[in-house]
Amino acid sequence: MFEWMVWTTPVAVFFTCIALMLFGMTVWEIKSPTVLRRGFLPMETTRGDRLFIGLLAAAYVNLAFVGISGRLMGWMALEVEPSIWISFVVSMALLALIMHKG
Repeated sequence: MFEWMVWTTPVAVFFTCIALMLFGMTVWEIKSPTVLRRGFLPMETTRGDRLFIGLLAAAYVNLAFVGISGRLMGWMALEVEPSIWISFVVSMALLALIMHKG
C-alpha cells in the first residue's frame, strides 16, 4: 500500500511528530479554548490557525531542502547529500516560532 513512498526514519519521525501535534492540539483545545491574537503574522490567528500555517511552512522547508540537496553537494563540494535531519530540525524550529510568536 505504501510502496510508492520511501519510508525512511526521518520521514517516519516527521509524520509521527505531526500526528502527535494534532493530538496534543485537540486535547489542548478541549481543555482551554483558544482566543484570537495578533503576532508577527499579518492577521489575527488562533492556535489551530498557527499550527496549520506552521505545518505548511514546515512542509515547504522540507520540500525545498530535498529539492536543493543535490545542488548543495556541488556548491559545497560534499561527497554525500546533506542529511535530511537538517531540514527536519529547521522545519520544527520554524513551526515552534510560528506557534509561539505568530
